Amino acid sequence: MPRNGTTTVRIGIDFDNTLANYDHVFLAAAKRCGLIAPTFAGSKRAVRDSIRRLPDGELAWQRLQGYAYGAGIGGATLFDGAAAFLRKCRAEGFEVFVISHKTQFSHHDPTRVDFHRAALDWMADQGFFHADAFDIPVERIFFESTRAAKLELIGALGCTHFIDDLEEVFADPGFPERVRKVLFAPSGALRIAAVCPTWQRIGEVVLDGWR
Repeated sequence: MPRNGTTTVRIGIDFDNTLANYDHVFLAAAKRCGLIAPTFAGSKRAVRDSIRRLPDGELAWQRLQGYAYGAGIGGATLFDGAAAFLRKCRAEGFEVFVISHKTQFSHHDPTRVDFHRAALDWMADQGFFHADAFDIPVERIFFESTRAAKLELIGALGCTHFIDDLEEVFADPGFPERVRKVLFAPSGALRIAAVCPTWQRIGEVVLDGWR
C-alpha cells in the first residue's frame, strides 16, 4: 500500500461545496426566481445570506437548495485545483473516499430528484471513475443521511485526512481522533484544523506534508 511515513494515506473528502462548486447554480437560479436583483453578484454564501433576510427566506433557501443539488447540479463545476489534487492522489497511489452528508431526496423538491444519483452522474461526467482521469472506485463514494453517520464512517474507513468546507464538522465531538482536519475556507477559528482557502493550498498541506 502507498504510505506517507509509516501510515497508509487515506484521504476523505466532503462533496457539496468542497468538490462541487455551486456558486453559479445558486446565483442564476435565485435571479430567475426573483429572489435577488438581476445585478446581484456573489458566492453561494452571499446568495444564501441575502435570501434568508426575506420574508419566508429560510423556506425559499431550502427550495433553492433542492433545485441546486438535484435538477440543477449539471451547472456545478469542480473547484479550481481539485482535479490536479485528485490526479496527484492517483499518481501517488493514495486512497480517496468521498464521504458526504446528503439525504437522498429533499422535502422541498417537488420533482423528487434523487440527490445521490444526481451526484454520482455528475462525478462520472467529471471523470471521477474513469481510468484515464481520477480513477476513484465508485465503491468509495458514500452518502450518509446524518452527520453522525458521516463522522462514524470517516473513522471506520481509517481516513488519515478529511477535507470539508464546514467548520462545525470538525468541531463536532463525534469527529474521530487522529484524523487530520483540513478546512476548505478563507478563514476559520479552529486551531486544530489546517485552514486552506484553495485546493492548491490543500495539496501543499495534504500531499506535500502537514505544515
